[in-house]
Amino acid sequence: MEAIGTLSSGIAHDFNNVLSAIIGYTELAMMEDDERLRQDDLKQYLQACERATSLVSQILTFSRISAVDKKPLNIGYIVKEAVKLLRSTIPTTIEVKQRIDSKSIIVLANHTQIHQIMMNLCTNAAHAMRKKGGVMKIKLTPFESASDSPLRSLDLPPGSYLKLEVSDSGYGIDPANMNRIFDPFFTTKGASEGTGLGLSVVYGIVKSHGGAITVDSVPGSGSTFTVYIPAIRHQEAKAETETEVIRRGDEGILFVDDEPMLSALGRDMLQRSGYKVTDCIDSVQALEMFTDNPNAYDLIITDMTMPCLTGIDLAKEIWKIRPETPVILCTGHSDLIDEEQAKKEGIRRFIMKPLRHKELARTVRDVLDEQKQPT
Repeated sequence: MEAIGTLSSGIAHDFNNVLSAIIGYTELAMMEDDERLRQDDLKQYLQACERATSLVSQILTFSRISAVDKKPLNIGYIVKEAVKLLRSTIPTTIEVKQRIDSKSIIVLANHTQIHQIMMNLCTNAAHAMRKKGGVMKIKLTPFESASDSPLRSLDLPPGSYLKLEVSDSGYGIDPANMNRIFDPFFTTKGASEGTGLGLSVVYGIVKSHGGAITVDSVPGSGSTFTVYIPAIRHQEAKAETETEVIRRGDEGILFVDDEPMLSALGRDMLQRSGYKVTDCIDSVQALEMFTDNPNAYDLIITDMTMPCLTGIDLAKEIWKIRPETPVILCTGHSDLIDEEQAKKEGIRRFIMKPLRHKELARTVRDVLDEQKQPT
């Protein structure tokens, strides 16, 4: 019960902070006449939303709700992205220094989870320096592990790795706690200051990527967390990059979500990419619409958890009418299905909410292009 209390208190604290930022910057944006200042407020609002997304993802990661897709990434820009977010949330008494040297190193990783690693390690580092300030150093460099490397004790085989170091000049870690810092719910923070999941989640993510994490700490002088993630060869795949052109289209799409706001959001996002989108908040009505004119829709995008027909049920009914129709499944959280199960059922792609314009547009274009390829 004590662990549950610690978790719930920490989650409440983190969400209250995020909601305060969301509400505050929304109010400021609504009051602001200057377009440039309004844009600044909306950027802060979006950053707060990303923090909320990261927190939910962190909890789901710990719960092991489902596996995640990993793609070839040059994670240097993800680290830079996280640093930008951090600078707006940590005290000015903390100096942030970064050295990013990873242009040629590609890893097979999940974007969101790499961002989680960065945010969790850096948030902990900032917390260690919150009273007196200090210096946070972030380094991302290539690393080669030889057969006689001391890292063999971490079960890291010889090869190329990306090495991420996050260090602080804070109060350090008590030697008595060193063997417990990656345990779930273990925290030295107060009951209202965090969930105690941060380092446990980092450890789980790193291990799921085939990597390792170490910590060095001197009480009174600070700590350094070092993450190793295996690199892959350039020939294996093209990496996701910082700049991405949103590919457009004009195909017909049926977007189904029983939450009216999300249904409208999906419609608006895809219409701005040129698609002809019909949105529907009732899965039974959506099936009727498809039955009446199945050739009007080149793609179905559906929520999972809905009254009457779930997303999978809707997909199966649609396939009875037109078996080749591609379906993308969106969900915020469901005990009924995960990505692996969805693909076994015939679902083309599985997207976790909240929806992001670039991710949605990229996924839609990929599925539609695949559909056009000869079988």
